[in-house]
Amino acid sequence: MSDPTDSERLREHGVEFGPLAHQLDQHEYPTTCEELVEAYGSAILRFQDGEQTLEEVLNPVREEQFDSPAEARTAIFSNVSEGAIGRKGYSDRTPPALGEQTEEPDESF
Repeated sequence: MSDPTDSERLREHGVEFGPLAHQLDQHEYPTTCEELVEAYGSAILRFQDGEQTLEEVLNPVREEQFDSPAEARTAIFSNVSEGAIGRKGYSDRTPPALGEQTEEPDESF
């Protein structure tokens, strides 16, 4: 299988769906997780620090039913490995909580 072109790639919440984005949108709903895995289980989801097949991502929720592509995507986002979340515990919005350890020294601007 060749690498998808830029127009076939879709990145959402740090997950690159590639051609699977279109396939999920075109799939007939409602559907079960089992049906999605049977149809697209070997599809690769890529993210910053790794990749997983759709089957690997959806294994924990094999009994779920999805009424829409949005519900299927939510299950995917909820079950991808930690490699998809980027820097774990990172927030540029708030200072560290009381007692929280930080990796970076305090900086003054």
